[in-house]
Amino acid sequence: MLKALRIESVRGRLTLYYVSVLAAALVIVGAVIYVLLARALFVRVDENLVAGLGIAATSLSNDLDEGQDYRDAARSTVAEQASAAQMLAVYDDTGGVLAESRRDPDLDIALPPLDALPDRDALLQTVLERDGDDRHRLAWRKVSLPSAEYIVVVGADLDPMDEELAFLRGILGYVMPLALALAASGGWFLARRSLSPVVAMADRARRIGVENLSERLPVANPRDELGHLAETFNELLGRLEASLVQQRQFMADASHELRTPVTTTRTAAAVALQQQHRDETEYRDTLKIVEEQAARLSRVVDDLFTLARADSGSYPVRSTPMYLDEVVDEVVRAARVVAATRNVAVESTVVPSAAFTGDEELIRRMIVNLVDNAVRHTPAASSVRVELDQTDSGFAIAVKDQGAGVPTEIRSQIFERFFRGDMSRRVVAQDGAGLGLALARWIAKAHGGDVVLARSSPSGSTFVISLPSPGQS
Repeated sequence: MLKALRIESVRGRLTLYYVSVLAAALVIVGAVIYVLLARALFVRVDENLVAGLGIAATSLSNDLDEGQDYRDAARSTVAEQASAAQMLAVYDDTGGVLAESRRDPDLDIALPPLDALPDRDALLQTVLERDGDDRHRLAWRKVSLPSAEYIVVVGADLDPMDEELAFLRGILGYVMPLALALAASGGWFLARRSLSPVVAMADRARRIGVENLSERLPVANPRDELGHLAETFNELLGRLEASLVQQRQFMADASHELRTPVTTTRTAAAVALQQQHRDETEYRDTLKIVEEQAARLSRVVDDLFTLARADSGSYPVRSTPMYLDEVVDEVVRAARVVAATRNVAVESTVVPSAAFTGDEELIRRMIVNLVDNAVRHTPAASSVRVELDQTDSGFAIAVKDQGAGVPTEIRSQIFERFFRGDMSRRVVAQDGAGLGLALARWIAKAHGGDVVLARSSPSGSTFVISLPSPGQS
């Protein structure tokens, strides 16, 4: 079960880690307490035995000074110092028992050699009874007096101490599992309570789909880690919702832009085919309409394809050495042909030998979009001017028209895809798809630059392309 909790449940893992750490801490603390207590009890027993040896030696010396022989002095000392807590025995220098009291019948005492016993300090030993059940602590000392030498033995039964230690082991054996059980229950409760916001977020996230992408995860406490996670996820949902709205709007606008030329083409063809015989002029007019709509359809599809690849990051920008002045001159010459049909003049001023490194096809397309947009917005009998200048940071290409200008309230939106503004104010011509400025800005940014509306008034607008010098992009 613990393995399943550790693998499948965060609450289980947290509880398991908490209980494991607590168990290790309890084992270490219990072991330290047990060792320290056992040592303290041993020290207390040894101190009592050493004190008993000193008292017995003093009593022997006093009895001998009073004129008693060495046997009577030993018996007198044992009788006087007899205690229920300690055994006492006095031996002569040959190992014979002179007197003893409180010795357990099952305890065999093997005297050490006389020369191995200290005169002042005590020799401490732990011995077992014959049956091996109980332990005894013995303290030996040699007492040297002018009239005789004695071996004094003081002993204490270690069974009370062993019972205390066994009682402590029993307490630890019961308390530690109980503490771990309580800790596991409390840890599970606390982990469940602490992770309940995660469960709520998971349930809410499971219910969020394309249909209700506007919903957000609950944020219980925005100041903690879970609140920060929920806010971050909500920000992600917001970006996804904005992307989905943009995608839906993009698809709707794209469908509208594609449907218009297709509908016009089909209508023109259907009208032409309604009668069996038409003259050549009528057929040419019909084919001209079909050709114009096909060209418009081709431009829209090409722009859509380019922007789609740009959004996915798969459009290859092939940078090669080029001259911007040559590209501008070529675009201006081509634009003059179209502008002449509208009675619009296209003029240019360029700096010579404007060396640049970039994708020549994309750069040309960007300038064409802006110049074409300017020609369509400029009224007849006026002009469009294209200026190429060198700046401290690179190059600037300004496209100036003499149109009606861009209203202030929509200037921040003109670079959005399919945005065509208010047709009644001729912000964008009716044959525009609203992709030219968006595509131009992307091309500029792909080369480390930008396209901005530098000036706009009722007398005309100026769009400026900024491109960095080689090595600064």
